[in-house]
Amino acid sequence: MSYRGNRRGGGGGGRRNDQKFHRDVKSDPGEEVDESSEVVQTFRQFAKELDAKHDKYERLVKLSRDVTIESKRIIFLIHTIGSEDKKEQILSQAKSRLKQVEVNLLQPIAKELAGEDIYQFIRAFSPGIQEYVEAKTFCCYMESKSIPSWTDIQQDLTYSSEPSSEETPAVVETLQTPMLPTDFMLGLGDLTGELMRRCINCVGMGQLDSCQQLCIFLRLVYKHFLGTNCIGYKEMGRKSYTLRQSLLKTENACYTIHVRGSEVPKHLLAQAISMPADNPDDDEGFY
Repeated sequence: MSYRGNRRGGGGGGRRNDQKFHRDVKSDPGEEVDESSEVVQTFRQFAKELDAKHDKYERLVKLSRDVTIESKRIIFLIHTIGSEDKKEQILSQAKSRLKQVEVNLLQPIAKELAGEDIYQFIRAFSPGIQEYVEAKTFCCYMESKSIPSWTDIQQDLTYSSEPSSEETPAVVETLQTPMLPTDFMLGLGDLTGELMRRCINCVGMGQLDSCQQLCIFLRLVYKHFLGTNCIGYKEMGRKSYTLRQSLLKTENACYTIHVRGSEVPKHLLAQAISMPADNPDDDEGFY
């Protein structure tokens, strides 16, 4: 029994000795750091690089938010198109504001990312790029019933910087705001929601032919979304589900127009379309 008691006592004494040891090795608060040490200088340099990276990240977040806000305003402006008389004027204003976004907001993003690994900052500027793609494609669709490709938008996001002074040689530097294919696809997914709202608005304005055109276009976009292979990227799955819901609402609107259009007065079609469809969660087995 005494042997077991000594073991317990020895263990407790060991813990007290460890605590005393840790108290002894604590550094003196008044002790100064040797700044001439190579280790200290190396860590000081690491701290400066991390601070610079964090500052750049915050600047990109602010620029991305500004792009998102202005893009949403442009989308709201395009939704105000009611008649063909004001369509050209509103689209001209929207294109002018999109150009200002490219020059005043997206070009600074390209300058911030010049020479950097964009994947370290992708979460900072990606939401703004997606919102810009949504506004850009929405404007192009309303103008020509088609949307630009990924390479076409990339050309609009390519800039040439002139030399700062006359003494330096005329070397033109090319900058480009990075836009990943996934950002382009996610922006198109958001576009389908705006086209669905446009379809419902067209019913209220009596533009029934536009509803059928929008439905055909949404089916085409949905078919291409089903053909994409982005396994492991959950945002694409969410956008596909949202796209399908927008397509169902658009098809329900076209169904109401063609089947019940003769029964329901035109000024009540929008109210009939807003009623929930039967079994909206039925799936054809494609997603």
